[in-house]
Amino acid sequence: MRAMNSLTLNEKGFSDPVPIKQLSFSGLPYNKGSILVLADSTLTGKPASDVIYIGRTKKPTKRIFAGYLGGVGGKVTRKISGRLLNDGYLEKVTLSYMLTDTPKAAQKELLESFKKEHGEYPIWNASKKPVVAVKRAPKAALRARQARKAVKPKA
Repeated sequence: MRAMNSLTLNEKGFSDPVPIKQLSFSGLPYNKGSILVLADSTLTGKPASDVIYIGRTKKPTKRIFAGYLGGVGGKVTRKISGRLLNDGYLEKVTLSYMLTDTPKAAQKELLESFKKEHGEYPIWNASKKPVVAVKRAPKAALRARQARKAVKPKA
């Protein structure tokens, strides 16, 4: 099996990639569960993969036009919107989608397949902050900090 990139998505049942800047409202399914894949067109077909995001939605038109392009939605949607509009990706990102009755399960399967092939999730799916152990301050230092806060007069 070939590595997952924008050129191999058709084999998995995805639509042909369309530059996100050229999308039309009528070019997307309205109320259909879908998996969305964003790819960096400047890296098209790169074996290491040009796929930058694998997402899911029950309403593709709303997610793309209000979310990604309008900046309305949850934390991840707003993050993607910021990258598209503020970081110059609007000019180089393409979108492919695949209809599915189980978008959550399909997204999970694609993400795990991508991770197995490439060793990590697509860059926009990866969390910014790696999970690291928090080093605790010694109890004496913590008590001293609390004492200093208690002594400060309130303005």
